[in-house]
Amino acid sequence: MSLLPEEVERYARHLVLRDVGGPGQAQLKAARVLVVGAGGLGSPLIQYLAAAGIGTIGIVDDDVVSLSNLQRQVIHATPDVGRPKIDSAATAVQRLNPHVTVEAHATRLTAANARDLIDGYDLVADGSDNFETRYTVSDACFHAKKPLVTAALGQFDGSLTTLRAHETGPDGELNPTYRCLFPAPPPAGTVPTCAEAGVLGALAGIMGSLMALEVIREIVGFGEGLVGRLLMVDARSMRFDTLRYRWDPANPLSGTEARRRSPAAAT
Repeated sequence: MSLLPEEVERYARHLVLRDVGGPGQAQLKAARVLVVGAGGLGSPLIQYLAAAGIGTIGIVDDDVVSLSNLQRQVIHATPDVGRPKIDSAATAVQRLNPHVTVEAHATRLTAANARDLIDGYDLVADGSDNFETRYTVSDACFHAKKPLVTAALGQFDGSLTTLRAHETGPDGELNPTYRCLFPAPPPAGTVPTCAEAGVLGALAGIMGSLMALEVIREIVGFGEGLVGRLLMVDARSMRFDTLRYRWDPANPLSGTEARRRSPAAAT
């Protein structure tokens, strides 16, 4: 996919990067990325994907902008209060980069619609704020054979990983699923919501930007990805740590029992 003359100037700093260059930028332009959530993580994620020249960005969100969002959801502004987040985000993308197409999905991603939403995209980036959606997205990406970049925020901490659970690693072992890392969600009510516990606004910016970087690396194919690695950020001590994790034969998606029941499910 060729670049227009104005795109060559726009992406000039990418084009001179040895690990991106013209071929990499063309891959970004051809890519279709679905972003789940236009909130604290989705806001910087969408902005940096648009700035990077991702050709098509799908956005799934059914919420409206509230004043309390603006402390961290920087894609929205004060005049957007009361406006659907997908509309506000689409406007911001077009203002930032008119070469990017936005596909707005004004709905909540659920088990009933996840596959239909995900099937039209090359890669999914999950910036949702609840465990139910994270498990639904990760399960759907496994069955649809789509790579997933997923992150989570706490009050002063964040985490990020990439899942290619439908593929095998260089050692021939299956890549881990989200359920290999977190076998089950915590009991309802044990983890306070953002509204209850709070969240540091700038931390959402850091994690959303890291998500965008990981999406770009997955598309272009440079560096060591986060498959099988969980990046953990501690904003109190400014520490970045990485935890390695592997395929769990007890996981319900690609584990031993699941493969025995349906050998084709994990091939």
